Amino acid sequence: MNSEQWIEKSDKYIMKTYGRYPIVPVKGEGCRLWDADGKEYLDFLAGVAVNNLGHCHPRVVKALQDQAATLIHCSNYYQIPQQIELAELLCNHSFADKAFFCNSGAEANEAAIKLARKYSREKFDSLERYGIITAAESFHGRTLATVAATGQEKVQRFFDPLLHGFTHVPFDDLSALEAAINPETCAIMLEPIQGEGGINVPSVAYMQGVRELCDRHKLLFILDEVQVGMGRTGKLFAHEHFGVTPDIMTLAKALAGGAPIGTMLARDEVAASFTPGTHGSTFGGNPLVTAAAIAAVKTILEDGLLNRAEEMGEYLHGELEKLGTRYSFVKEVRGIGLMIGMSLTIPGAEIVKKGHMLGLLLNVTQDSVLRFVPPLTVTKQEVNRMIEILEKIFKEIDA
Repeated sequence: MNSEQWIEKSDKYIMKTYGRYPIVPVKGEGCRLWDADGKEYLDFLAGVAVNNLGHCHPRVVKALQDQAATLIHCSNYYQIPQQIELAELLCNHSFADKAFFCNSGAEANEAAIKLARKYSREKFDSLERYGIITAAESFHGRTLATVAATGQEKVQRFFDPLLHGFTHVPFDDLSALEAAINPETCAIMLEPIQGEGGINVPSVAYMQGVRELCDRHKLLFILDEVQVGMGRTGKLFAHEHFGVTPDIMTLAKALAGGAPIGTMLARDEVAASFTPGTHGSTFGGNPLVTAAAIAAVKTILEDGLLNRAEEMGEYLHGELEKLGTRYSFVKEVRGIGLMIGMSLTIPGAEIVKKGHMLGLLLNVTQDSVLRFVPPLTVTKQEVNRMIEILEKIFKEIDA
């Protein structure tokens, strides 16, 4: 079928939870996608920071093929070798001692919220210690708990009453955060860099100040690395740029090279509060997705992709800044590694649509911030081609 036929069928059978573009991807390789009509696209969205290794990376493909031919799924009532190996890999390369596996970032954040509340109530023998402070413009997921945690009214609209116990304060404002702490507070939950919020990068002093506040008030420090983790910023985890260590961390998106997985990591003392029956997931960490994740993590660590993300991030950042100096509607280029935002004085939706027409995939957050999250394998030639397309669009707008 061609794209038009697929779209017609989608309109008939699929719920309208997404504002879908009229693009029907059917094949991907590296930084490229092809649609059902054979049109080629340069992909600088990468499945929203999921395809950090590019589309269909050979090591991930082989891991999935081999595992699918052996054992796709079994219950978490049993020991799963691939899950155990992945947990060991993640713990050995992070602060964590224990891992819990689920299917998405929202589920990982749900698990973090539950664990923080249970641990805090047990540790301090108080049913009143349940509050979690998050940041304005944050995004933590689409479940009811993570919607309540998210600091964006547009995400929360229509879903009252929201889960009680969340307080939102301005991001990168330590005084506001400190003022929000009260006897009910059990944790502070932040993204090291806000993705959906507009690629907002906090100061090192802020992040270190949050850690100090958590230590002083005996609060858990939860970091949501769902979008920024797994090498995107040039470090395996974005919090490494700030010299801080969390008590709980969540991962998803890029962890399995495109296969659906979520993970919550925690220190031993905190993790001990999750006992049999307190939390679970039918598909979480099954053999298929954990085999893919092992391949993805090893590829990031072994193929020099952390250095590459840093190097290509500097190059992309520089090229975007040069482009921005030529157009008055470009306010700022910000980000770390290959997580970059271009803030505009105009809405970005039409730029995204014009990009599609010219074979470029990117997106806009907060209405006016173009988000660039290409695969970590992106080449200079691909960056240069993207800049050419973007300049063509900008010239048209300027005219």
